[in-house]
Amino acid sequence: MLTFQYKARVKGKIIHDEILAKDRKSAIASLKEDKIRPINISLKSGGKEFSFNNGKPLFSSGKQKITEKDIVVFTRTFSTMIDAGLPLVQCLKILGEQTENRTFGAIILSIKDNIETGENLSDSLKKYPKVFNSLYCNLFEAGEAAGILDVIARRLAAHIEKTASLKKKVKSAMVYPACIVSVAVGVISFLMIFVIPAFTTMFNSGGAELPVPTSIVIAVSDMFQTKWYYMLGASYSIYLVFRRLHATERGRSLIDRYVLKIPVVGPLIRKVSIAKFSRTLGTLLSSGVGLLEGLEICARTSGNKTVESTVINTIEAIKSGDTIAAPLARGNIFPPMVIQMIDVGENSGSLDIMLAKIADFYDEEVDTAVIALTALLEPALMVFLGLVVGFIVVAMYLPIFQMGSAV
Repeated sequence: MLTFQYKARVKGKIIHDEILAKDRKSAIASLKEDKIRPINISLKSGGKEFSFNNGKPLFSSGKQKITEKDIVVFTRTFSTMIDAGLPLVQCLKILGEQTENRTFGAIILSIKDNIETGENLSDSLKKYPKVFNSLYCNLFEAGEAAGILDVIARRLAAHIEKTASLKKKVKSAMVYPACIVSVAVGVISFLMIFVIPAFTTMFNSGGAELPVPTSIVIAVSDMFQTKWYYMLGASYSIYLVFRRLHATERGRSLIDRYVLKIPVVGPLIRKVSIAKFSRTLGTLLSSGVGLLEGLEICARTSGNKTVESTVINTIEAIKSGDTIAAPLARGNIFPPMVIQMIDVGENSGSLDIMLAKIADFYDEEVDTAVIALTALLEPALMVFLGLVVGFIVVAMYLPIFQMGSAV
């Protein structure tokens, strides 16, 4: 039999103790039977902690962007390892050393070091708000308190995957229109810079008065050739003004409010916001987070100032003794069907289940809206491109027709 030293958190206190077992796996299993989840475990007599790759990182140093995929893979793997009985520190050490993203790996190992000093997992996660948002940290805090970290991690991974899928659907709907717009800009620029000047030289040699459409096209072509820096400067200035406006609280509120009123695009953004709100609040409530705290997290992670304002007003109304459904209805963001389902869920004590159903329903609604948006934009952009190119062609041939009729 071997003697293992371990560190564990029992009823909020860090304890250090020893256990006899034939190997590490048996020691962990025995502790798990006693409802003790070790933070760290090692052989007493100079034994080293189990480590892949001898504690050396697999990849060289270098800063990398941390993506949602990295977080989902980490969360799912962490859930599996915790469920298998591995100590918390051991899980983080393995994940930190084995993750392909070096930057994320360094953060995980830093969290592991904080836990070894006696800090909570959720408190360690909160030190990296750009990686782990308030939803993530609060769910892990609830999981730690209830002793169900593996369940919370699985639930959180599923939530992140569905949220990422929702974003991907909206972004994919914009790919084709963006390609069409890029091609249109390229074709028009080519015509203005290389084709129109050849016609201009020919028309100037003729000395005849040019039709108005032809004069307009030649003037635009001249702008593309000689005053392109003005065009770039104006475009960049508009971008800076928009960015500065969006950075202010009032400006962002104004932009977000009018975005929701744009035909076709507005209803799509509204449905995405409803799906995100319902899934986030449902996940928080089912994990043991309180309603007010859950709503505060939903407000911070909504991504739309109009939705955020509605949720904040709802929080204040609930503090005054109101239900959740009535103030949400006053915000004019959530449709009557959603309000009624939330009201039923609140009265029946199954609000988390009802919110999950709303989120699933609006995921399907987003699919339908994306298909409708794509079906509308594709022909509209093609017609626009055809009209612009057709106008240029007609404008260039009008003087030729006039010269032919004069002869």
